[in-house]
Amino acid sequence: MNELVSILPFALILCIGIFVQSAAGFAAGLFIVPSLMWCGYSIPEAQTSLLVATIPQNLWGVWTLRDAISFSKLKVPGFTRILFLPIGIAVLRTLESYSVITLRQVVGGVVLAVTIAMMVLNPRPQTSLHRGWAFLAFPLSGFLQGLVGMGGPALVFWVQAHDWDTRRIRGFLFGMFLISMFPAIGLLYYTFGTRIIQPGLMAAAMTPLLLLVTFAGLRFGNWLGRARLRRITLGILFVMGIAGLAAPWLSGR
Repeated sequence: MNELVSILPFALILCIGIFVQSAAGFAAGLFIVPSLMWCGYSIPEAQTSLLVATIPQNLWGVWTLRDAISFSKLKVPGFTRILFLPIGIAVLRTLESYSVITLRQVVGGVVLAVTIAMMVLNPRPQTSLHRGWAFLAFPLSGFLQGLVGMGGPALVFWVQAHDWDTRRIRGFLFGMFLISMFPAIGLLYYTFGTRIIQPGLMAAAMTPLLLLVTFAGLRFGNWLGRARLRRITLGILFVMGIAGLAAPWLSGR
């Protein structure tokens, strides 16, 4: 019974994160990683949980949107993202020498910065972008994925600046996430060892529940409207970012 009670916060956080991701189209990493850290999990453990939890969602997304995905155009962006994953993980390994409070502040700062950027930046869709934006978005996405498990926003900004339809945008994102998912898990295991296995297995055991949550989130997002849900989600993330930065005071230190 005690083990079940200890797992409940973990399961609830993953379910909420996947639900929001399905409904609003973003924010799984921004919500799950800092929330699990407040429950005592390290960044590598939280990252692994996030990656494993999103495997079914991304597999399903790539399969259902395969007709809208140009797999040849995923090669360079995907390779670039993977290339910068080890850099982010190497920095994370260095940061782990700092206190948990400091790490919560680092993650809170990233969440707050990304949330404010999403609130302020609204790129106008264009037929094509200068290559310089790709040189910025894909390495940054890989680095942040390795550092704190939040590589999605950089990709979202890049695709939103294109005049693509919704299916092409979602297909590209699902494809990019899936390409780098297994290399990220492998690099985390290589760097941080067996301590990431238990949270990964716990997330994998929740796969049937997370699939149900995914479908529920899609329906809820269609009902509430993505614009309103986006505003609510950004508001929650803003508060979480502030809470991370205020970790020393919230922890009584």
